[in-house]
This record gives sequence, C-alpha cells and structure tokens, in this order.
Amino acid sequence: MARSNPLGGHHPLEARRSERAVRSGRAQTAAELDRLIHERMRLGIVSALAANESLSFNDLKNLLATTDGNLSVHARKLEEAKYIECEKYFEGRLPRTVYRLSPAGRHALERYLDQMEALIHSMRGR
Repeated sequence: MARSNPLGGHHPLEARRSERAVRSGRAQTAAELDRLIHERMRLGIVSALAANESLSFNDLKNLLATTDGNLSVHARKLEEAKYIECEKYFEGRLPRTVYRLSPAGRHALERYLDQMEALIHSMRGR
C-alpha cells in the first residue's frame, strides 16, 4: 500500500520506486532481497563456501577476520535456514567444525546475486 503525502497524493519516494520498477520492466527492490544472505557476515560465509568445497571454522574465522562468537552466531542462522551444513567431529582430542554450502544455500546465493544484478541494472536505467 502506498503511503500518503501529507500535502495530498502519493508519497514522492513511492512514486520514484514505481517509476524505476516500470522502467526496468521488473519490480526488483531491496525489500525483495534475501535478508538472511544480505547481512555482510552471512554473505561472506556463503560466498566463501561457494568458492570452496568446505572450510573449517578457523579457516572461515581467519578469512572473514571475525571473532569466534560472531562467526558462530551467523553460521548458526545459516545452518537453521539449511543454507549451510555443519559437521562436528574430533581430530584426536581437538574438536573440529567444518562447513559446506548446501544445495539450498547455493540456490539462495544464485537468486540473491540475480536480484542484486537486476537491482543494479534498474538503478542504472538499463
């Protein structure tokens, strides 16, 4: 539903969004992006796993220059959404955690990239 302009008519921001959607032939907006992947750290995790068959917790932590707690929280959200798979085991006495991108995660990343590409093209007026 369009917001009302206090001076009458539609809110100017809504009109600009509508014009852009019509010009591009698509109604792709930032609101349609997968919010789970759109967050910077989670996008980093999914992207790193898309480029590698698997990565350990420590590999991801170092690659993304983040803390144990930050990586744990974001990886758990992606795991709950079934975007990544987590395997935990012991190597000798040391616990190891390895992550892989699931087929659902790969599909979600491809869809996200397609949406970002469409958004970029619509903003450039192509």
